[in-house]
Amino acid sequence: MDIAEQIYQEAKRLPEPLSREVLDFIGYLEAKHGLSDTPIEDLKKAQETTLGPIWDTPED
Repeated sequence: MDIAEQIYQEAKRLPEPLSREVLDFIGYLEAKHGLSDTPIEDLKKAQETTLGPIWDTPED
């Protein structure tokens, strides 16, 4: 089994919110290493589900 298949098998076991975090992290790694042509706004939108509660606080 190659590494991509191992990642897939592990990700399938996660609950939906954690799966979204994994997907966000993959997007981050792609952007960090220049592997993605996704504009930064698309990355922000992808992170909105996970980070929305952190961003939308009374202190903001």
